[in-house]
Order: sequence, then structure tokens, then C-alpha cells
Amino acid sequence: MRILLIEDNALLGEGIVDGLTDAGFLVDWLQDGQSAITALQTQHTFDAMVLDIGLPIVDGLAVLNWVRAQSSNLPVLLLTALDGVDDKVKGLNAGADDYLVKPFALVELVARLRTLLRRQFKQPSNQITWRDFVLDVEYQSLIKNGQTLALTAVEFRLLHILLANQPNYLSRTQLEEKLYGWQSEVESNALDVHLSHLRKKLGEHCIMNTRGLGWRIGDDA
Repeated sequence: MRILLIEDNALLGEGIVDGLTDAGFLVDWLQDGQSAITALQTQHTFDAMVLDIGLPIVDGLAVLNWVRAQSSNLPVLLLTALDGVDDKVKGLNAGADDYLVKPFALVELVARLRTLLRRQFKQPSNQITWRDFVLDVEYQSLIKNGQTLALTAVEFRLLHILLANQPNYLSRTQLEEKLYGWQSEVESNALDVHLSHLRKKLGEHCIMNTRGLGWRIGDDA
């Protein structure tokens, strides 16, 4: 899943990026509120946003207000050093889905993000079952009939994206943005290579492609 992180503290931001990356997320990190708004205007494939309140240029609550004014249901988790009840209520009333007070444990941030994403994609747990497969988001593993299948990190993210969005099609641009973010230099055929490898591991008809629509996971039957 692709996360937009807005945090102006360099040390904390680096720690969050490392922790979320280790947990299997793709993270794009910005350090001011105006950059966040610009990113959200140009990119539409973020699955959730982790948003600090005390930001330069445009503060976090103003960013949140802008997001909700666009009628966006993007899950937003607020980060702040303000721990008063009134501060929490203000953030939640502005449209935040969750609220985490600094300092915090990275494992809690990861757990809260997974909860928001389960709610967003209407998944009851961190395990997604499809056909004979069980994709475990927490342990980043794929199991078939009790046996663990070897997937690369990109293959796992790709399968997670397809399963979370089923039965919807995702275009090449959507898949590439969700898989790679801004920082990666991606070869033109990289997505096709990963899709091909994933098909070989899952079965040829597990991933469907329709011209003009894109890719989606195959039917359950």
C-alpha cells in the first residue's frame, strides 16, 4: 500500500519511512503542507496519509480541511505533540480517521495504518483469502494449502494491491504509481516482468488483463 507521509522533522521522518518500509508499505515523504496539497492534486493512488499537524507553510489541519473539501475519503492519520482532549477532538472533527500523539512506537503506527486500510478496503483482518491462497499482510507472506510461496517484495506488494482492489481494474499508471512512488527509476517493462513472474507462481489465469482497462485479480470461481 502507498502511504503519503507529511512530517517536517527530518530525524522522525527518516525513522517513519524506514519503519513503514520494513512493514511492507511504499512511502512518499514530504516536509510541508503545501507540497502535500500539490502531491494530492497530481497523484491519486495514495492509500492513506500520515499527517503531522505542526507543518511549515500550510499546517496539517489546513491540509486535512483541503482534503475533505475535495470530498476525498483518503484515510488520514494525524501525528502531533498536542495531547489534550480538545486537540484530539479538533483533529477528529476536521475529518481525521485516527490520531497518534508523539512520541509513539512505530509498531503502533503500523498497526493503526493497517486498521485504517482494512476499513478502507472492507477487509475483516490482516489476512486476505482468495481461492486456495492466503495473503498475510502483517507477516508479508503468501500461503497456499499450508505451504509458503516465495515472492519478492515487489511481487508481494503487487499481489496485495490487486487483491485489495478486486474486482476493479487498475491501469498501468495506477499500478506503477502504487508500486514505485516517486523515488524509483523504473524501466518501461518492469511492471510486465513482475506481472509475468507473479502469474507463473500463482497460475496463468490468476491475473486478468483487458485492453483499455488494465489488470485485476481473477474471479474467485
